[in-house]
Amino acid sequence: MSSRTLLIVEDDPGLQSQLRWSFDGYNVLVADDRESALACLRKNSPAVVTLDLGLPPDPGGVSEGFKTLQEILQIDQHIKIIVITGNNDVKNPVKSIGFGVYDFYQKPIEPELLTLVVERAFKMYELEKENRGLQRQHISNPLQGVIAASPEMHEVCRMVERLAPTDMTTLLLGESGTGKEVLARALHGLSGRSNQPFIAVNSAAIPENLLESELFGHEKGAFTGATKQVKGKFELADGGTFFLDEIGDIPMALQPKLLRFLQERVIERVGGRKEVSVDVRVICATHQDIPALIEKGIFREDLYYRINEMVINIPPIRERTGDIVVLARAFFSQYSEQMKSKLTGFSDSAISAMEDYEWPGNVRELESKVKRAVVMSDGPLISVDDLQLSVGKNESRVLSLREIRDTAERKAICQAFTECGGNVSKAAELLEVTRPTLYSLLNKFNLKV
Repeated sequence: MSSRTLLIVEDDPGLQSQLRWSFDGYNVLVADDRESALACLRKNSPAVVTLDLGLPPDPGGVSEGFKTLQEILQIDQHIKIIVITGNNDVKNPVKSIGFGVYDFYQKPIEPELLTLVVERAFKMYELEKENRGLQRQHISNPLQGVIAASPEMHEVCRMVERLAPTDMTTLLLGESGTGKEVLARALHGLSGRSNQPFIAVNSAAIPENLLESELFGHEKGAFTGATKQVKGKFELADGGTFFLDEIGDIPMALQPKLLRFLQERVIERVGGRKEVSVDVRVICATHQDIPALIEKGIFREDLYYRINEMVINIPPIRERTGDIVVLARAFFSQYSEQMKSKLTGFSDSAISAMEDYEWPGNVRELESKVKRAVVMSDGPLISVDDLQLSVGKNESRVLSLREIRDTAERKAICQAFTECGGNVSKAAELLEVTRPTLYSLLNKFNLKV
């Protein structure tokens, strides 16, 4: 059905005819009660509805009209409802807006004025529809579970794709919240082991005296309370992938046993003497500087060389060109749908604030902020206050004009390609440069389309 479809919900036949005549340029549908209105809505999906609150069986009141209003928005939260009523109760407009209607119109009807209100509602519907389409377009999934549009993260994803078919022990380095486990799962999912177990252990979250048993298992009677044999996480991951997060927190006393496992792929349970062979691909991760830990004497150098057969550095989101807004829109889409929110997106100031914020907690912090904003915002757009961001970067030094220009050009190019879905001609037009100039800039900044 055309987006120029208008549903008029009105029980007065004379007013129905007047409204039909007023909106001759639209595809007009008419319903005279709640049931027929809802049936027409489900069948035709109109963009705009004019709704008389005084519907039968309560034509003198507003109860049936408000019930109809709520049910319409349950069917389609994006529809634009213009409430029309002859009831002079000043509480009705406030209550209507609170339910999520677009506008409120008091009888008697002036056709020209109401036509302007309806036309404005259609334009708003089209703008929001286009915005939702752009949001979906901007959500890029280069790998399963990974949301990114930046060249920095796309390069990381290409490394993951190349490494996935191998069994190389891989070390993921990145700040807390950058998505190390997400990439570990992507490595597993693209490997030949994808149908086998993926076992993850965060060594920083397990008490030191329990970590050995957790990883290697134990035999019955190995210590007080060991009433039966228990397999460790390495053994449970046999045939699949084992992800050891925060390996920088592994106690020094346990490191030799871990090193032997990585070299020989055999384990001995705590309290046992039998060696058990384990076929497992190992992925490690940490936010710490391991060479610095080696200098302090709290991490074995030979263990470090064993775990970093291949290293993937995951950049923080403040260094991922364009990813902050892409991730924010993805989280907004997820949580607004989950919570049936009537919000339509972010204000321009909110987007600017997110781009200027340092995000010390990275993706995890961004997700938390957006989720909270979806819950708390009064709408229709999420504001800076809803996000609760302390905006402002503290530069460690004064940047040169060339650095500022290069940074701005690189950011603009990446945003243009994100906006245009990778189309060079459209990106050049958006940036107001020629295609040869744009290709020259791509080479200058080592960017790929």
